Amino acid sequence: MKTLLLAFAILSSSLAFAQKKGTIYGSKPNGIEAIEANNLDAFMGTKPRISTSIRGVVVKVTQTKGGWFEISAGNGKVIAAHFSKYDVTIPTSLAGHTVIAEGIAARQFAADDSQHLAGQKAQHATNSKELTFEVTGLMVEK
Repeated sequence: MKTLLLAFAILSSSLAFAQKKGTIYGSKPNGIEAIEANNLDAFMGTKPRISTSIRGVVVKVTQTKGGWFEISAGNGKVIAAHFSKYDVTIPTSLAGHTVIAEGIAARQFAADDSQHLAGQKAQHATNSKELTFEVTGLMVEK
């Protein structure tokens, strides 16, 4: 019985570490299930911020120092992403590669001219402008 439990423990731990390998920037993503970048908006629903992992294609690197880049969100939309720590440097050749990014997704809201209606129910969730992603860890898939 002990042998069976030991074999099961070794097998399950080896499967947990048998993840895709790739180049890591920042801290290594913890392996939670990544959602596709084009589904992030729907996944967030009306929440202004969530902590998650996303998988998508890097459209372009806008600034190497600090790790500023854009991820394709489908239909011509992009998710502006940057590292939470400025000491991370990413290469410009990252464009076109599929990555898994872990961090915090947030909505940037458009300014609303209806400030005088502050007591009424806010419509900000439908007026979302763009998504941003503050990255703590990035893995480039190979």
